[in-house]
Parts: sequence; structure tokens; C-alpha cells
Amino acid sequence: MTPFVKAFFDEATFTVSYLVREPEGRACAIIDSVLDYDQAAGRTDTSSADEIIRYVRDNDLKVEWLLESHVHADHLSAAPYLQEQLGGKIGIGRNITVVQDTFGKVFNEGTEFQRDGSQFDALFRQGDSFHIGQMRGDVLETPGHTPACLTYVIEDAAFVGDTLFMPDFGTARCDFPGGSSETLYQSIQKILALPDETRIFVGHDYKAPGRDEFAWETTVGEQKALNIHIGQGRPIEEFVEMRDARDATLAMPRLILPSLQVNMRGGRMPEPDEQGDVFLKVPINKL
Repeated sequence: MTPFVKAFFDEATFTVSYLVREPEGRACAIIDSVLDYDQAAGRTDTSSADEIIRYVRDNDLKVEWLLESHVHADHLSAAPYLQEQLGGKIGIGRNITVVQDTFGKVFNEGTEFQRDGSQFDALFRQGDSFHIGQMRGDVLETPGHTPACLTYVIEDAAFVGDTLFMPDFGTARCDFPGGSSETLYQSIQKILALPDETRIFVGHDYKAPGRDEFAWETTVGEQKALNIHIGQGRPIEEFVEMRDARDATLAMPRLILPSLQVNMRGGRMPEPDEQGDVFLKVPINKL
């Protein structure tokens, strides 16, 4: 079975959200949705999510899953808003608990912040499977960028989040707390072990130098042959040296502080105060 995949590109964060549906049928899943956020004003907006909602309703689709590839550091998730509007269960990797424990301390969240993944409807682990109508999805744990990263293999399509980018852009950074270039290398080998014709859908695109258009679909075979960081059987020692040196030059993502606080809660804001106001924290010298 070949799923139909509709991409929604958010140029503000260079994020690609995906709607994956049965080739003949109404069942679908939404992967890595975006809640728009104006950093300067501290305001959220649902324009990106509303575009997906319109598509679902215009095509009379039934959302069964709202899937997160990991706790994103560069955009806020719209999963709870989409769930409210369209239904579906929110899923993420079981190691969300590791991320919650790490960043619960960074943001001084206190004991009221649950670190057991209970903000999500499903916590997936390696080898788990699920269904979207008649389509089967299989779960690969692919940590390295973060401890909770997953790749969702839905029939002949693999949704890799930030683990891999387009072949001309390379691979994910590994310098966030809990990240590891050695672990990322091993995770990528799981993806490259899939059949060469498997379609790969990446979580971001930044237009590599010399490329005029944004792109987000490639294949396992293309990644093995052409990925500038990992292709042609590059050994782990070379990859780790390259990745660690590159990561040392990178600035933190623009929206990392609001994104982590919201996304480790399943896309929900912190609890409001007695007046009903919501606040996000800015930890000093923690990242």
C-alpha cells in the first residue's frame, strides 16, 4: 500500500508537517504540526494548523493519530488544538520521560509538572505498530538528536523528523541535552536498512547552498548514496568528528525556550496563574 502524503510547509520555522492518508479511504494521521508563535509579542496563532483543518474537512477525512517525531526545539506543536478540532490520539516516543526530566529541571518546573509522559495518549517504543485505517505504521526509535526521537514507517513511507535532512543538507545536530552524535549514527543505520525505494519525508528543509527550491521528499537509496554527512558508508569515527565540530558552531534555535516548555507538555501551555494568565520562563545560562 502506498500512502498519500500531503505536505504543509511553514517557512517561518522551515518545518514540514505531513498529513498521511489511506490511498482509498478516509483515515489519516497528522505528523509534526505547527502552532504559530510570535516571539516578540508572546502571541500564538493557529493559521498553520487551520490550513490542515480545512484540508481535512474539505476532503472528509478522519484523523486517527497526531504523531510527534520528537520534542521539537524550533517550533511549538499544535497537536492539542488539532485534537480538539478533529479528534485523534497524540503519540510520541517513550523516552519523552527522559526529556521531561531533563528540561523539567532546566525550567525549574517543580513537582506539579508530571514527568511520566501522561500528557500524551500513546508512548511508542522500538518495534511497536499502529494502524491508520487499513495502513500499518511501524516505530523505529532513532535517538541522537534527542532521546525521544522516532521514525514512523507507514507502509512505504518513513517520516524521520530531524534525524535526516535532504541529502544535500545532511543530518541533525546532536548538541542539545541528551543528544549524541554516536547514537545518531547508529539510529541512521536503522533508517538506511529499510528498502532503497522507501520514501523518506524530512521534518525540515533549509535549502542547501545552490538549491533554489525547498524540498522534503527523498528515498533511502538517495540518502545512502548522496547524503553529505552519512552517505557512501561513511564510518562512525569520521561522522562523529564532523558532527561534533559542526555542532560547536551552531547557535541555539530561535524558539527553543518556548518550544521546549510547550512541547514537553504535549503541546499545551503551562498551567495559568490565579488570574488565568499563562507565563513561559527564560532560564539564564542553562542552555
